[in-house]
Amino acid sequence: MFRSRSKDEQAATAKVTADQPQQPRDPQAPKGRPTPKRSDAQAQRRTRAHTPANRKEAAKAQREARRADMAKQREAMANGDERYLPVRDKGPVRRFARDYVDSRWCVAEFFLPMAVIILVLTMIRVPQIQNVALLLWLVIIVLIVLDSAGIWFRMGKQLKERFPNESHRGVKAYAVMRTLQMRRLRLPKPQVKRGERP
Repeated sequence: MFRSRSKDEQAATAKVTADQPQQPRDPQAPKGRPTPKRSDAQAQRRTRAHTPANRKEAAKAQREARRADMAKQREAMANGDERYLPVRDKGPVRRFARDYVDSRWCVAEFFLPMAVIILVLTMIRVPQIQNVALLLWLVIIVLIVLDSAGIWFRMGKQLKERFPNESHRGVKAYAVMRTLQMRRLRLPKPQVKRGERP
């Protein structure tokens, strides 16, 4: 351990030091290349992304970037472009769920118009009409629950057949929530016609 190095080891270290260039390197230059000229460095600095000088400019740049992203998302919602859709709408499983709902008539999509009609009927001070309105309300709720349950189970079966290796978490609830919106107000816009099976 404390003995002197052998002659072979001394020769090897002498050879390594002889191979290295004797010219000293500029300590401020990055390793392996010389310092660039001032004009080159300034040109390179100008081509880099301009960082805002203060918080006001940074906030403005962030708002502009957010606006551009939102515009892309709105366009994607209208066209069904998968690249710019929000995370909750992305993927083949979610697309299938949307197409599955959009390809059929659902009781729940008529909930809002029926709710307005029932509300108007309940304002009329005739007891028979108010009873009919309450009965109609009960019928609509029961039909929506039955239709939603049917979609839940039938679509769950289709998902297992078509996408056995994909995650189905939250997809059935996503589809049922889509049925509650009127067809022309749904986002992303429907990509299939009624009766056209996905």
